[in-house]
This record gives sequence, structure tokens and C-alpha cells, in this order.
Amino acid sequence: MKAPARLGLYGLILVAVFAVAGFTANTVVPEATVQAWTEETPEDHHGTEEHDEGDEMNGGRADEHSGHEADAASLGLGLAQDGYQLSEVSAPAGTGDEGELTFAVRGSDGHPVTDFELDHEQEMHLIAVRADGQHFAHVHPERDEGGTWSIPWQWEAAGTYRVFADFVPAETGEGLTLSTTVQIDGDYESVPAEPAAETSVNGFDVAVEGDLVAGEASELTMTVTREGEAVTELEPYLGAFGHLVALRDGDLAYLHVHPHGDAPESGETSGPEIVFEATAPTEGRYLLYLDFQVDGQVHTAPLVIDTASSTDSGEGQDGNDEGENHDH
Repeated sequence: MKAPARLGLYGLILVAVFAVAGFTANTVVPEATVQAWTEETPEDHHGTEEHDEGDEMNGGRADEHSGHEADAASLGLGLAQDGYQLSEVSAPAGTGDEGELTFAVRGSDGHPVTDFELDHEQEMHLIAVRADGQHFAHVHPERDEGGTWSIPWQWEAAGTYRVFADFVPAETGEGLTLSTTVQIDGDYESVPAEPAAETSVNGFDVAVEGDLVAGEASELTMTVTREGEAVTELEPYLGAFGHLVALRDGDLAYLHVHPHGDAPESGETSGPEIVFEATAPTEGRYLLYLDFQVDGQVHTAPLVIDTASSTDSGEGQDGNDEGENHDH
């Protein structure tokens, strides 16, 4: 056979081989998996490892999904999850501007959801916080018949804010947290989060004790005092004597925290201690925001703690570089 003919034949054979190989690869490996491989970065892989260490989040349930996208969704950092999607958030454009913050939750059909269950006495918990953990707000917007949520709004400072929508759609009865970011233009300096196991707010002193251990359900006790005296007039707020939001420093991953004890009766008071159970998905620094109510007024106490190693659990956080001591 002449050389040109042989080369042509070899070329046809190679084309056939690659065609068969491509068909086999597409049959064995799903297209979505191939796409994930091509899109994966070292940061994505690291995020997956973090999720494996702490998949006891969301009320102690192990997340059934895997991968960076599922991890982000389970930590409240996803715009969409389980067929639900957070719409664009409309809000005042600059600091000091008065207006409304509005948004909607859309279902798998693309239409706004209008049927929600009460969770901690509200259909919707809206949390907004700047990327550095400053300017935290926990509010409860109102929903119109068309499914649009709204609340009067004013930004206190410039920066990038993460806005969380925490809700329970009636169709599933399962709690979801979706979030997005809003950029408010202007000059600002980021405030680094430093460990603070004690803080003061509006004349009240609040302290946190307990070891937050990554990947484990951890008991945190908040104690409220005033002028050195125990505060025993804590009133029910959102179905408990206190409500705690916990966020991971850096990406503001959202932790679902649960209060201990039965729901209080109307008119019942308690204090000075409020006990919560939280699960940190990874080691690191966590921002805590305690809402408590006294004399009909809600106060928010910001705290910052680091995770402790499992060997330190029950012995305080003596191992922290900052030298904090917390008796469990």
C-alpha cells in the first residue's frame, strides 16, 4: 500500500478510536460531574473538605449532598437550594437614604412563594450584616399577597453586606436559609473580629461560656447581668428567652442554633442564663449575636469566640492564643 493511502487509513482508525472513547466517557461519567471537575479549583476542594468535617449542621442533620456548591447552600451561602431561589434584593442605594428593602422567595415554578410556616413565631427572619461582622440586624419583614417581603430600611455604613432569608416553606416543612450580597458604595475600613467572650449593651453585661468544638454539638451558656446583679427578668422573645445567630468569620457561613428547654409561657420570665446548642462546621472564629428582651425592649449583644479542640472540650478554652478562660 502506498504511503499516502496508509496515512489516510491510520487517520480514519484514530478518528474511530477517539469517537468510541468519547462515547464511553460520556456514558460512564455524567456530564454534570465532568463540568464539576473542570470548574473545581483548590479553593473549591478545600471547601468540600471543610464540609466533610462539619456536616452536622442544620439542626444536627448530616447534609446528604456533597461538593462545594452543596456546602455553600447548607451554610446559608447559596442563592438557591432545593428548588427555592432568593430574588434580587431591592434596597436604598446609599447610606442614610430612607426606603424599603424588598425581596421574594421563588419556587421551582418561578413564581413567588406565598405559603410559609411559623418558625420562632415568624414566617421570615431577615438577617443583614456587613462582611466584617459589623452592623448586624435581625428583623422580620411583612409579606404581601403576591409573595413580596418588605420592611423600612436604611443602611448605616458603606460596605458589602450579606442578606440572609431564613424561612420554612409550607410545602416542605423544612427550614431553609438563602442569601445574597448587597454592595453599598462609600469609604469604610474593615473592622477585624477579635475574641470577645464578654460585652456590654445598653447597660447590660453579657458573657458566653462553653467550648465550641468543630463538628460537634456544643453547649453555649449566655449570662446576662446588670451592674453586677443577675438579670432574672428575661422575657420570651421569638419563642425562647433569647435568640442566637452565629456566623463564621470570613465568609459569614450561617449556623442554625437551638435554645435549650421548653418554650416559655406568656408572661413567664427567666435568667440570668440562656443555654444554646450550636454546631460549628469547621475550626475557626465565630461571630455570635444574642437577642434578648427585657421590659419589652430587645437588645443585641455581639460576641466573638474561637473553636476549641476536642481535647480541650469541658476544660475551657485555655488553649486559645488569646488566653481566654471559659468554664464549661
